[in-house]
Amino acid sequence: MPKIIECIPNFSEGRNPATIQALIAAVESVPGVRLLDRTSDPDHHRSVLTFAGDPEAVLEAAFQAIQLATKLIDLRNHAGVHPRTGATDVVPFVPIQGSTMEDCAQLARRLGERVGTELKIPVFLYEQAAGHPDRTRLEAIRQGGLSGLTARMATDRNWHPDFGPAHLHDSAGAVVIGARYPLIAFNVNLNSPDLNIAKTIARTIRHSNGGLPCVKAIGVALASRGIVQVSMNLTDYRVTSMATAFRAVQTESAKAGVEIAESELIGLVPQAALNQTASAFLQIRRFDSTKILETRLAGAGSIQPHADATPTIAAYLHALASATPTPAGGSAAALAGALAASLGTMGARIGKQSESERTLSDLGQRLAALMQKDCEAYEGLSQARRLSVDHADRPLLLATALEQATAVPLMIAALACEAGQTIATIRKFLSPAVQSDLTVGIILAIAATEAGLHTAKTNVKLQRNPLVAAEYAQRITKISNSLEELKGLCYTPPPST
Repeated sequence: MPKIIECIPNFSEGRNPATIQALIAAVESVPGVRLLDRTSDPDHHRSVLTFAGDPEAVLEAAFQAIQLATKLIDLRNHAGVHPRTGATDVVPFVPIQGSTMEDCAQLARRLGERVGTELKIPVFLYEQAAGHPDRTRLEAIRQGGLSGLTARMATDRNWHPDFGPAHLHDSAGAVVIGARYPLIAFNVNLNSPDLNIAKTIARTIRHSNGGLPCVKAIGVALASRGIVQVSMNLTDYRVTSMATAFRAVQTESAKAGVEIAESELIGLVPQAALNQTASAFLQIRRFDSTKILETRLAGAGSIQPHADATPTIAAYLHALASATPTPAGGSAAALAGALAASLGTMGARIGKQSESERTLSDLGQRLAALMQKDCEAYEGLSQARRLSVDHADRPLLLATALEQATAVPLMIAALACEAGQTIATIRKFLSPAVQSDLTVGIILAIAATEAGLHTAKTNVKLQRNPLVAAEYAQRITKISNSLEELKGLCYTPPPST
């Protein structure tokens, strides 16, 4: 499998079409690179290019674009609403296919060294490539703007650049280069000219102020349109989805008596994030990516892993009994749910209930996958807790890990409950002997649901973010109500057939 790395440089130019086109041409001139997207905005006075390809080609394209931007863009004549530190402001590398985060970090270091040496521009490494803990987060480097960065470089040894001179370039400022996971640049425009409203909403919803985890937000004015914008970066859409972020802005803007005009994406977005958003807004029951036509067609010829790759029950039970924190309760709950779904699948096949068979088979596979996901969630939480209390990213990593440690058992509970309800609908069509087996399946589903809810409730109590806690509380209540219905179905004898 060839290595593919994505690069998303942000340039401080959004108004001059000739300059923007020249930057695009510089990227496209490098063989082995494909330009995937370009977005420009005159109010932000910023352009974002997205390209991908072979690591060496991507590295060369990034340098050529930075070199050209240094010649064409003068920060001394720049005025835009978006924070910035350089003509080429930030250059992240993202692993896409056959590549690792370390591959991207190495590219960031190589590019930084070349920019510092050949172009005489100070370079600060950030995110996964950061060489100093104070410079992991982009907003920390941008703090105070160019004047703040200039002061720190002059007075604090910790703020000497990773590469290049220890002073800003006269016209190009500084460049921030790094390696990171995919993020979604997602903006919501408000039908109001009041910048204070946008700033207040941004302060409320962003993680640094106790809002939604993995959300960065600022309020800006779009002077050319006479409206304001809540500009967001979703650093992990699996933790806070586009739908959740949008609803948060919608709720806060309604409090201010302002309507939403529209939302917009800057750059590209993973398909999984759109699937997630569509499912949330449309409330599609049991939605996953296999419901997408193109996904199903793309996977039609794929080879599935051999069953022997799955650990045996004996091996799993041995691991469960070992004196280690994983696998443990959440994983066992997922197994109970998978067993329930498998019993139901057996009953559906005997009763020739094809739709229920497909449903239960799908639920069983998803619950089985959650056995490992629960272990990963616990490990992530444990790693975050082991970080020193003065680690700059500890609060964010803890919040993210706690989200996963709550979301996974809640998903186990939801899927197990759905499996039990599906089993209850087909039980009445079967013989008494098979009905007895399916009742066992419902009992297992009830146990899995209760266990998943127990873990989710425990972790929600640790959640310091009231917005996130409230959203999970609603989901817990909904699943709990469904569980009570399932209990009634379980112990009500099915009518004789």
